[in-house]
Amino acid sequence: MLERSGKRHLWTLLAVCVLLGTNTAAIGQVRVGVGIAVPGLSIGINVPSYPQLVPIPGYPVYYAPQLGVNLFFYDGLYWTYAGDSWYYSSWYDGPWYLVEPELVPDFLLRVPIRYYRRPPPYFLHWSREGPPRWGEHWGHAWEQRRPGWDRWNRAAVPPRAPLPGFQRQYPRGRYPDVDRQRTLENRYYRYSPREPRDRSRLPAPQMGQRLAPQPGRPAPQQRRPEAPPQAHRTPPGAEQQRAIQQPGFNRPPARSGQPRPDVSRRPAAQPPRQREERDNSGRPPGQQQGDQRQPHGQRGNEHRQNQRPPG
Repeated sequence: MLERSGKRHLWTLLAVCVLLGTNTAAIGQVRVGVGIAVPGLSIGINVPSYPQLVPIPGYPVYYAPQLGVNLFFYDGLYWTYAGDSWYYSSWYDGPWYLVEPELVPDFLLRVPIRYYRRPPPYFLHWSREGPPRWGEHWGHAWEQRRPGWDRWNRAAVPPRAPLPGFQRQYPRGRYPDVDRQRTLENRYYRYSPREPRDRSRLPAPQMGQRLAPQPGRPAPQQRRPEAPPQAHRTPPGAEQQRAIQQPGFNRPPARSGQPRPDVSRRPAAQPPRQREERDNSGRPPGQQQGDQRQPHGQRGNEHRQNQRPPG
């Protein structure tokens, strides 16, 4: 009896643990669902660099086979199916914007299940070679608003949009914010959508909106304001070098209160002259009035007579 009672309690305890685990998982799923329903923010998709996109044969759509998410590229935009909702973005790692089921393009809905890298559990009950049964999943009301989504002329498939290859230059460390994304798109990717009317109905990104940081990815770099152009400045020492090359630089400075002589207006140098001082009569010194110069020979005779000894 005791052995049977112990086994019964053991099975009861196991059942309680299973129920608690189920409730915890359900709570976790609800939290994730609420988190990814916010448009323009992170939805749990972390693509560190520009992904490899491969065309799907027979469809104007690309998919990312090396990623573990349902990432597609169609008509100039990235599309992802996560948490039972469709999102779009103009950049490979968001921000993502929620799209109502009535606005999802037809060719995205036609992609076979085999190209979904992370299909939801209810996809597994359908054929992998065909598209998901969206009318069965979203209800009869949706199917009435989207008649003919699963029928098209396979011989007249539109061409694929060009890939925005310029985004390879912006991996995780250089990933731009929303304002910078719009500027780069206008500069490097001027693609006109094939269905502009449907594109205009999509939720538009808000200018000035920033990405929400998520685990494993740093916040995007903010664009630094460009510095205004600086006026031309003379290199240090140029003024002094220019002054040395000018004439008259080594002359002593003028005394305070006296203007410095202008070297450029100084008269030209004249040849030196022998200075002659003249008296009032205009004669040079040594020739006074009444004096006459004696010849050189007579002056020599008088000098020798003065030196002759007395007889």
